[in-house]
Amino acid sequence: MARRRNTSVFSYSIGLGTLIALGSYNRFHHNCYRDSIIFACVNSGTSFYGGFVIFSVLGFMAQKQGVEVKDVAKGGPGLAFVAYPEAVAQMPLAPLWSVLFFFMVFLLGLDSEFVGIEGFVTAIVDQFPKHLRRGYRKEMFIGFMCVVWFLVGLSMVTKGGMFVFQLFDTYSASGSALLWVSLFQSIAIGWIYGGPRFYDDMENMLGFRINPWIRWCWAFLTPVFCLGVFIFSLVTYTPLKYDGYEYPVWGQAIGWIMALSSIMCIPVVMIYKIATTPGSFEQRWTVLTTPV
Repeated sequence: MARRRNTSVFSYSIGLGTLIALGSYNRFHHNCYRDSIIFACVNSGTSFYGGFVIFSVLGFMAQKQGVEVKDVAKGGPGLAFVAYPEAVAQMPLAPLWSVLFFFMVFLLGLDSEFVGIEGFVTAIVDQFPKHLRRGYRKEMFIGFMCVVWFLVGLSMVTKGGMFVFQLFDTYSASGSALLWVSLFQSIAIGWIYGGPRFYDDMENMLGFRINPWIRWCWAFLTPVFCLGVFIFSLVTYTPLKYDGYEYPVWGQAIGWIMALSSIMCIPVVMIYKIATTPGSFEQRWTVLTTPV
């Protein structure tokens, strides 16, 4: 699924709907263009800075063990919860660095959960406003979904929980699934709704015209990039392995079912809408691609 090659997509929350959900609470004339630039710079800057921190610690461990950095630890949960704490424990003032490190990990997980829940809940509430915007129904719905996700998460802290986690982390709403969603989002903006129309809408919101290079990205660069990486990830796909264990066929089937549950939604809904809309194909296409 090319998970490692698509970490930037996941890091920026592209295709997850969270940025759209949070942005929906802004005022109409809010400068979202400025916010996007700040978000991209801070996100990339944090990753760049984190790379120095991580590799300096891994270099410290490699020197202590007399091996190369690549032999110290592999990426993934083992790096954050095994290799890094082991290195911190060997440093001066080890308890202080350990507390700060795991407090940082806790905050990262906490703010990710806030954003993830808000993105999902906002989409469902906007879809069914008459049912969920009455009284405390929205709060009750949030509580119900948190309980469901908590029960799912319990399966990942059992004795074999790391294998369940790897299955979800590789297939569920990550990697190729995000690339697929991002591909159709860019097509919808650049070609269905129309890049020039979206460009004019942003001018109405911001009060100025943004860099025209962005419009070319919507229409050409982003779709080509997403499609190319998506095809490459499928061509280079290898069965999931963790710690020398290769997942059985039924385990990989579960993973692909989770991935296809996101991937198939777009073509299935598109075919359903075209089939159920009255008129000729040209009339159906006109109706379905005309903004409300």
